[in-house]
Amino acid sequence: MQFSENWLRTMVDPKMTSDELAHLLTMSGLEVEEVEAVAPPFSNVVVAEVREVAKHPNADRLTLLQLDIGTGTLLKVVTGAPNMRQGLKVVVAVAPAVLPPGADGKPYEIKVGELRGVESQGMLCGAKELRLPEEGSTLPSLPDDAPVGQNFRDYYALNDLKFTIKLTPNKADCLSVLGVAREVSALTGVALHAPQSRKVAVNSDEVLPVTIAAPDLCGRFSGRVIRHLNAKAATPDWMKQRLERSGQRSVSALVDISNYVMLELGRPTHVFDLAKIHGGLTVRWGKSGETLKLLNGNTVNIDEWVGVIADDKEIESLAGIMGGDATAVSLDTESIYLEAAFWWPNAIQGRARKYNFSTDAAHRFERGVDYATTVEHIERITSLLIEICGTPATKVGPVDDQIVNIPQREPVKMRTARAQKVIGVALDDKLVADIFTRLALPFTLEEGVFSVTSPSYRFDIEIEEDLIEEVARVYGFENIPTVAPVAANTMILAPENTRSLFAVRHQLADLGFQEVVNMSFVEAAWEQDFGGNADPIKLQNPIASQMSVMRSTLVGSLVANVRYNLNRKTNRVRVFEVGAVYQRDDSVADGPLTVAGYRQPKRVAAIAYGSVADEQWGQDSRAVDFFDLKADLEHLFAPLQPRFVKAEHPALHPGRSAHVVLDGKVIGFIGELHPRWLQKYELPNAAVVFEVDAVALQQRPVPEYVEISKFPGATRDLAVVVKQAVPAQDLLDAFNAAVQASPQGKIVQAIVLFDEYRGKGLESDEKSLAFRFSLQDTQNTLQDDVVEAVMSAAGDAAKQKHGARLRT
Repeated sequence: MQFSENWLRTMVDPKMTSDELAHLLTMSGLEVEEVEAVAPPFSNVVVAEVREVAKHPNADRLTLLQLDIGTGTLLKVVTGAPNMRQGLKVVVAVAPAVLPPGADGKPYEIKVGELRGVESQGMLCGAKELRLPEEGSTLPSLPDDAPVGQNFRDYYALNDLKFTIKLTPNKADCLSVLGVAREVSALTGVALHAPQSRKVAVNSDEVLPVTIAAPDLCGRFSGRVIRHLNAKAATPDWMKQRLERSGQRSVSALVDISNYVMLELGRPTHVFDLAKIHGGLTVRWGKSGETLKLLNGNTVNIDEWVGVIADDKEIESLAGIMGGDATAVSLDTESIYLEAAFWWPNAIQGRARKYNFSTDAAHRFERGVDYATTVEHIERITSLLIEICGTPATKVGPVDDQIVNIPQREPVKMRTARAQKVIGVALDDKLVADIFTRLALPFTLEEGVFSVTSPSYRFDIEIEEDLIEEVARVYGFENIPTVAPVAANTMILAPENTRSLFAVRHQLADLGFQEVVNMSFVEAAWEQDFGGNADPIKLQNPIASQMSVMRSTLVGSLVANVRYNLNRKTNRVRVFEVGAVYQRDDSVADGPLTVAGYRQPKRVAAIAYGSVADEQWGQDSRAVDFFDLKADLEHLFAPLQPRFVKAEHPALHPGRSAHVVLDGKVIGFIGELHPRWLQKYELPNAAVVFEVDAVALQQRPVPEYVEISKFPGATRDLAVVVKQAVPAQDLLDAFNAAVQASPQGKIVQAIVLFDEYRGKGLESDEKSLAFRFSLQDTQNTLQDDVVEAVMSAAGDAAKQKHGARLRT
């Protein structure tokens, strides 16, 4: 929102500087982003009248002027400006004068000098020389009543400032100069002088038929017919100045007046060319297949979600957004239909963005515009139209005001005690009542409870907290003392058997992975491909069409990270993410950190792609595989020992994937990405990925001290032949069970698979697995009979449970 400070001070003029005013607005919630001068500094530039015009004696293209600048002595100025005549009012820099800097950044000094042998005591100035925002480099043609000798900065109000304020969406009532003036008046106590206009006499009974067919779109529609206007009339300079200093370009008198009232009162209106309207108007929702050419030249497709104003033949306007080209006013317009309406905010919200543009009207209507003053604003525009564009033949019809569905405001209650607690300042009913009175908020008071009814121009007061905010704003945020919070501070020790996720992150980084942070909302295709989730949690208002669902797995985002890096010539990628996933679960109830019906567990996932290590001379290059990532995962869980059980997963290769099991519970998965997804997501080589529960990964047993044995240890190897379908883990389980059941089992410290053989000497469906047993007795030296008994028990267990035979 941009406006002229001088314009604001015509409505409310507090005795404070511009800087103080900017600070006041900012501290009340209307953040002043910029305060900019409307013109750069210059000096000794005045209004002058041409008294004599003569040809330069030594130059055909130069003219010698005698100017009256109100000092009693005529000023001699040599100029090359054409069309000089006696009695013309011009702008002149009287030597010595300083003009704004030019292209070189240095101020331009005007001194007494000679031009072709004739003395010149100044220089005529135009918009270009004074660096004024008005376009064009010709000399300004001042009105005949311009006072001779007056400082041009004062005459043209160039000491004005442009305020640019950043409004939050709830402060739609301040999208006008009047709205800002209301705030300043409430904050300072200075009287508000709202714009006043005379009510124009009605001298015609002509009414344009209007039908409101969609009360949920338009709650009130006011309009009037005005005939025989002069659309070619010039917009007054004072109005042009205010428009330009508010960021609006002057177009024509009819358009400028409508824009002026929008900036002044916050009321967007529309002016139709009456001769181009076929029959009457109907306010309705659009229909699929309809189109409309807008004022900006774009042709848009209409559907049932967009409101329109249509006549008996075609659509004429997008309701509350932009008018149509077919009924646009021009300099040839003679008769108009003037419209002011109340559009329901939820019927306008998002419609302009649907067509990839924004308008001042839509910006205001989607936030809420005063529904009680449509007639008064029609009268305000009418008076300006008659004043500027009126003719002796002008005919003004009555205001046709149709009210079908306007907001019904219920009182909002606020407790003084509650406001005092929230704001942290001692408040009483008298102080709060004064604030509400200054804000023009009607209220009743009963036993410390205020019942406030919102004015028609306020759409931001719905709950008690809104009123508390108003009290705090007017009281002054800077007047609220800064008090440190007082609370019990108890140091809580973290359990020793749980590590933080930061420790997990550091450990993954030590393993060569880099952390990524991805969005929690992803493409629906990712959920189907990588999670087998045909019913993902959909977002009601996604920030982008391709990010429309909540993720139930981290894999899709990691694959996208790999693709992103591959597209930028990075052929080795190792990344991980720690984040939440989102799953439907009816057993979850609402809580401080939960939402009913949805579970949000934390997951740790990593993906490895490319070579197992950076290219180097000391290690052969090979692609990363399942066992490389499995080793990393075992390192993360150590000293706990997770099991890996063959399983299928939608994201993974059916023969190269497994569940991660800890204490008999499935906590995640690991494996190569499915070839189908490698092809679909354009990955030339296999990627290996794991995803595990973060809570399980945080658990770590507390270390226990055990005395180191002073007796030597021993190792024994056991090779068995089994069917290829028998997993090595099943044999390890059988060995451990047999060892634990044996009286001498405590001497077994570890059992490790160190070799696998398939080929000559074995059947085609057989394999040989070799295990190394580490043995040590902490109390005695190992005896051969004890060792043999343990190894015999392990071999027997393999035979009985899995049909194994010893390999010799």
